[in-house]
Amino acid sequence: MKYTRLTKEQLEELHQEFINFLATQSITKSEWDDIKANKPEVAEEELDIFSDLVWEGVLTKVKYLENISKQQMHLFHLTDKEMKLIAVKVLNPEIDLTTKVGFDWFKRNWQSDFVDYMTASKAYTEDRNQDKFELIRQGAVITKGELYQWFDKVIG
Repeated sequence: MKYTRLTKEQLEELHQEFINFLATQSITKSEWDDIKANKPEVAEEELDIFSDLVWEGVLTKVKYLENISKQQMHLFHLTDKEMKLIAVKVLNPEIDLTTKVGFDWFKRNWQSDFVDYMTASKAYTEDRNQDKFELIRQGAVITKGELYQWFDKVIG
């Protein structure tokens, strides 16, 4: 397995897609029920293959990721050629960016001496989707990129 198995909830959301996936392998509902009952290791393999296919599709399309913690924001723009980063660090230990109060403070004080910025870019390894997945595994979430784009305009 290249990525990670989808959760039960994610698999339930993708129920129809999973049925289509099984159909491409000529596996009927009754055959799937038989596989689950009598060959659980084969069922596990099918779920892993399906999960990897879903992840591959998602990772190919993702353009922005955000990883926001109490004192830092890591905003990523995943271009065709490289991963661009805008890193924001709040130097005021009282502020927690993961709360509404903390983020409101940040919106009012983003130009203050209590906020540091850094930008960087990094080339992908030979497996760009694995690079993206690693960021997600470390806590980043897929976004539409509004925060990154706003910062790119004001500090770029």
